[in-house]
Amino acid sequence: MKTKRWLTAEPDFEKARALSKARGFTPLAAVTLCARGITTPEAADAFLNPPGLYDPRLLTDLDVAVEAIRAAVKANKKIVVFGDYDVDGITATCILTDYLRSVGADCDYYIPDRLHEGYGLNCTAIQSLYEQGAELIVTVDSGITAQEEAAYAASLGLSMIITDHHECHEALPAAEAVVNPKRPDSTYPFRELAGVGVAFKLVSALMGSQVEALERYADLVALGTVADVMPIVGENRLIVAEGLRRLAEPSSLGLEMLLREAGMKGKKLTSGTISYVLAPRINAAGRLGNAALAAELFLTQDPEYAQKLAVLLCEQNKERQAAENCILEQALTALRYEYDPLEDKMIVLAGEGWHHGVIGIVSSRLCDRYSCPVVLISLDGEMGKGSGRSIRGFNLFEALSDSEDLLEKYGGHELAAGLTIRRERFEAFRDRIKAYAAEHLQRVSLNPVVQIDCEIEPAFINIEDVEGLSALEPFGMKNPQPVFMMTDMLVEDITPISSDRHVRLGLRKDGVPYTAMLFGTGAGGCGFAQGNYIDVAFHLEINEFRGRRTVQLNVRDIHLSQCEIVADQRLLNVYNSYIGDQPLTALQAQLLLPDRRDLVAVWRHIVSRAEDGRLSVPSNALSRRISWESRRKIHIGKLFVCLDVFSESCLLSYHFKEGLLNIIVKHHEGKADISRSVVLATLMQMAKPSPPHGR
Repeated sequence: MKTKRWLTAEPDFEKARALSKARGFTPLAAVTLCARGITTPEAADAFLNPPGLYDPRLLTDLDVAVEAIRAAVKANKKIVVFGDYDVDGITATCILTDYLRSVGADCDYYIPDRLHEGYGLNCTAIQSLYEQGAELIVTVDSGITAQEEAAYAASLGLSMIITDHHECHEALPAAEAVVNPKRPDSTYPFRELAGVGVAFKLVSALMGSQVEALERYADLVALGTVADVMPIVGENRLIVAEGLRRLAEPSSLGLEMLLREAGMKGKKLTSGTISYVLAPRINAAGRLGNAALAAELFLTQDPEYAQKLAVLLCEQNKERQAAENCILEQALTALRYEYDPLEDKMIVLAGEGWHHGVIGIVSSRLCDRYSCPVVLISLDGEMGKGSGRSIRGFNLFEALSDSEDLLEKYGGHELAAGLTIRRERFEAFRDRIKAYAAEHLQRVSLNPVVQIDCEIEPAFINIEDVEGLSALEPFGMKNPQPVFMMTDMLVEDITPISSDRHVRLGLRKDGVPYTAMLFGTGAGGCGFAQGNYIDVAFHLEINEFRGRRTVQLNVRDIHLSQCEIVADQRLLNVYNSYIGDQPLTALQAQLLLPDRRDLVAVWRHIVSRAEDGRLSVPSNALSRRISWESRRKIHIGKLFVCLDVFSESCLLSYHFKEGLLNIIVKHHEGKADISRSVVLATLMQMAKPSPPHGR
């Protein structure tokens, strides 16, 4: 994993104080707004309280779509809502289907099977719906690139209305209406609606009241908007804020049952609840080929059936997690041989029989881990289905467009996309898109970044200030949860929890103690030890335990403090003097000289952590990890001496590359004898005290 760069804003504290006084924000909330360029009361009002929802009829073709649907309802034509299998598509399907059924329409829905049909409209499904009597198809969250499919529907005499929010090709499908705020000719003031947001606009126009539509469907619209990682600004902010309020008592019986089954009923619900609790359970159904289960959950009025479906979705989410971990392990193994961080700016892998309902999540995890665009393709027979995730600054949809001639089908947007490809074209596609990435991505863009709102002092961290951050909610894309930092925090305690999957840290700054949670890293994976000083980037939250409320730091990233870096450099200078044949004092030699237990601790750690005999890690992190694990003082200079001893004995080799210490463990028969080590003997001689003068 790459070392993250911290980009720390430097807000104007005078403006923050003025903003706090003018609008009553707590200091932390005011500082965060100023860090994000919102420095006046008027700007804060405009951002936090957008003026209202735009008239749906401003969307190009919406009036045409409304009239066509009303005519179909009046003529009792069979209408089919054609959706998608992710949370955005499922919620969009449900609100339109529910409304049409409520006004007496002969309405059914269709969600393509992710495993057998893939994303979007397809001619086979259209043929099947036509044979079942469909007369009007209304797409939600899909269809904007389906020129061939729209033409096929027209050839059958099937009317089609397309509503979508994905990026458009130059030519739009030939349908009765194409409703998409991203149309090239669109004048709609807000381009960032989710698919369910566009469906909500359509329902609002059909109902004749946007207020009533929001009251009825806000929770589902918020669910799809947050799950699809849409910017939580403008209209989306209003929709999500209202939806989160209504989630406490959801309009959907199924949503209430899902909250209960996930253990969230009665708890504070945030956009994070949607992202990390609800969305994975709903997505699991679509990823495993059962998206209709999630749709039925939101459409049913039967409490017993809703409870059964909620339980089933939670069980399927566990299955999804198991499949995801299996693919991730295989991908990481392949990357040891197929990915060079110095050369490659993009990861493109194919696997035989990978569950293509899950590869999108694995792509996302690899994208986060390696900080570069990722496309994973599941090969099955002659075809492959792929899913990709990208980083800011690299438009994945445009990258796929550059390889359009090699693809059977593709769609998506800047940060996420899907594709279908023939097996024999995979290598050509891999080479083409990696070349595109090499041309369009700067190396600096591949360095992961933590955006920090402000460096703060202990005086800012109190319950009142942290609670005041709620004024900035809901958080999400373009309005992330605030990140703060403090420097030179003393590590007093490191406590592994949850079988060492996470760590609880006891920290101290200016005499004030703090509890911090480091998730996803065990104690052995920390790059620091007790007694070290660290700089910490973190979110703030209120922890409630047995009636006691305290402020907790949830760690985003950790760097060693400058004093630790300086101390390492001093020790490296001593080591460099030694290997440069410069004289050392006895004290300097003693500082570098490892004893047998030091050597054992270093060797055991390396062997236990090396995968396929290889270990890559920052050297200052390795010395501290071994120190923590062994409870011995093994600083960076002593670590290198240990490595030199093992290298001299042909047990391993090591080199530096891109700031990482790369160790290769060599095969060795029998027990190595380091008693004849020249390195140790030389240091031992140097470490002997000089005889007193005059003797």
